[in-house]
Amino acid sequence: MIPLRDNIPSRTVPVVNYAVILACIAVFVVQAGDRDGRLTFLYGMIPARISQPDRPVVIEHRELVQTVFGVREVEFRSEIPRPPMPVWLTVMSCIFLHGSLMHLAGNLWFLWIFGDNVEDRLGHLGYLLFYLGSGILASLSHYWMYPASVVPTIGASGAVAGVMGAYLYLYPRANVVSLVPILMFLQVLVIPAPVFLGLWFLLQLWQGTFAMGAGEAAGVAWWAHIGGFAAGFAVAWLLGASGQTHPRVTVLRPATDRRFSRLQTPWD
Repeated sequence: MIPLRDNIPSRTVPVVNYAVILACIAVFVVQAGDRDGRLTFLYGMIPARISQPDRPVVIEHRELVQTVFGVREVEFRSEIPRPPMPVWLTVMSCIFLHGSLMHLAGNLWFLWIFGDNVEDRLGHLGYLLFYLGSGILASLSHYWMYPASVVPTIGASGAVAGVMGAYLYLYPRANVVSLVPILMFLQVLVIPAPVFLGLWFLLQLWQGTFAMGAGEAAGVAWWAHIGGFAAGFAVAWLLGASGQTHPRVTVLRPATDRRFSRLQTPWD
């Protein structure tokens, strides 16, 4: 399911959400000029480097090499460069790096849909701290599952998952207009936010459980998604229970928003 928009209007300009999106784009532009992926190894979160910060991290890989005796498989050992900062800070720096344009676009689109409304409820400074905290907890969730891994972990998806978890608690009656593949066709459907976000979380949980038996072969940090979402929901619940969130935003109804009335939204 691909979210297109929700029915929660923003009361304030989400300056922090915009700033995070622009920061990720700016870092990705810098990454585009990094041909050998050095930035990924420097600023990505490598669990083994955090587990043993004083020991060099060595990766082993095999390549086919042409020799005088023909093509042979040769094993190479390479030491991962150390970051120009304490290694524990990579649990945060990694959330601004991305592996491809699609990786970047997918994360930022979800952030665009859900982030502005969460910022509305938490305030600008609160949202910034919440976003960074969600990203850090997501990174630590992946680290907890794979403490000896030498594979760099990058991407904002764990932090974005935290935003989605907070949205689920803060806006339980919201609806999300989504593009849903049904058989061979794409349909535009209005889906209650708890259904959309709940199915997304269950998919991450299923994939993460399945990936446990395959190590990191899947190439996706499923447990970062799971940990970020759970952390975001829990923090929003604690803030809401203590009255630390701003007043709720009025949910648009068909009578006040023609975009939704044309879709014949099942509001109740």
